[in-house]
Amino acid sequence: MGRDERKEREEKRENYASKRSFEKKRNTLITIGVVAVIAVIVGYSVFVFINMSHNAPGGPAGAGALGSEHSHAALLVKVFGDTFDFSSPTYQIKTSWIHFEGGDGTTVHKHAKGVKMGYLFNSLKLKLDDKCFVFQDGRQFCTNEDYTLNFYINGEKVNDIRNYEPMDNDRILIVYGAETPEEIQALLLQLDNQEIIKS
Repeated sequence: MGRDERKEREEKRENYASKRSFEKKRNTLITIGVVAVIAVIVGYSVFVFINMSHNAPGGPAGAGALGSEHSHAALLVKVFGDTFDFSSPTYQIKTSWIHFEGGDGTTVHKHAKGVKMGYLFNSLKLKLDDKCFVFQDGRQFCTNEDYTLNFYINGEKVNDIRNYEPMDNDRILIVYGAETPEEIQALLLQLDNQEIIKS
């Protein structure tokens, strides 16, 4: 009877030892699997982050990485002699790429290379093309036989500004009405004297 008990105890020990060994191996394999999955997730996240910095979701097509540039340009928009007010909260920081900020409605802040004026106006829900300026409420100011929509960049008349990338210290005028050349010169002088707020 003693030998049978001893043999039974030895078998139990062996079973217990093999069971523990199996559990250790299983736990080790589970740990390796979890670490491998985490490594894949981290690797993929780094890959996405690196590629995202070149063209982040929601950013304009062809733009550089956010923070690749920080430039400021003066903007003056006149419609029938009235200044369009970009200082209201409706027009402040609608995108990180290009915006008005700090309650100022005269300085355009651009935070990446390759960002164009058309993207600014789209972000503000304002429609702008070479013929029309359309407010958020639907009012349209389009070139016709009596009034014209004109664009000036650094004093030079241009046909359209949507594809123009503003540079540091640029001065951009958009004017709709029937201004005389003298009145345009007065507006350009006003724009030249407009402070560019750099922050």
